[in-house]
Amino acid sequence: MAEQDLIDPVTRYPKPPFKKQSQPWPGLAGKMEPPPDHGETSYKGSGRLAGRKALITGGDSGMGRAAAIAYAREGADVAINYLPAEEPDAQEVIALIRKEGRRGLAIPGDLKDEAFCQKLVEQAVQGLGGLDIIVNNAARQQTRASILDVSSEDFDATMKTNIYAPFWIIKAALPHLKPGSCIVGTTSEQAYDPSPDLYDYAQTKAATMNYVKSLAKQLASKGIRVNGVAPGPIWTPLQVSGGATMEKLEKFGGMTPFGRPGQPAELASIYVQLAAADASYATGQVYGSAGGSGQP
Repeated sequence: MAEQDLIDPVTRYPKPPFKKQSQPWPGLAGKMEPPPDHGETSYKGSGRLAGRKALITGGDSGMGRAAAIAYAREGADVAINYLPAEEPDAQEVIALIRKEGRRGLAIPGDLKDEAFCQKLVEQAVQGLGGLDIIVNNAARQQTRASILDVSSEDFDATMKTNIYAPFWIIKAALPHLKPGSCIVGTTSEQAYDPSPDLYDYAQTKAATMNYVKSLAKQLASKGIRVNGVAPGPIWTPLQVSGGATMEKLEKFGGMTPFGRPGQPAELASIYVQLAAADASYATGQVYGSAGGSGQP
């Protein structure tokens, strides 16, 4: 086996200051400067998820895209959900999945709608021939300086996307999940150390952390594992489409001990580990990846 050179995590990826940039919600990874790394050229699989069938929400960009690429390279068939506006990013992901000889299924639609969430699961089951990995990753994040600036419509949209959608998806998927299946939620350092300008988003990430721990206990006897990933500041379209102020964006990730934001590719192996059978004793756990800051 060829030796691998050591990689310095401090200098591996770009550091702030970043260029001021703004996109309409939900944003496209393909238009970000610098472009995020989702593992397109770097992630190498070893058959850890051979024959598995995964549904990933928010699979067009960010951590969801990194997970989709990694899962396909580990041998899984993958269905991704995303908003119709994110089609260009989504098609890149589907092409990468199919390049690995795996089934790639694109299912656009709005997770704020219960009927669509049910339809999403049905389409994934039919298109993949079953389902045994659910990654609830899609999220809405909009920065607001004051609670007075958060409208009821804003609050409702964030709750529906981040809390209701996983609830609806898990309910629809559960009858299809056999022992050995797993559910992965994307929580955040915001669940443990919330920012003052992410009042609604931070609450949803605390709720995600909590449902992971609750559902893990509920489903343990059925042989279904439930875990979560808690990223710190990660360079994704979430940040450039209203998730961070322009001032925060320029310095994004600079406050971490590594002095830079994380890239989605740096979380890919965590999503793989939580889905892989060799992590069979891990349930109700939240794995952090925050560049030395945040919990857990």
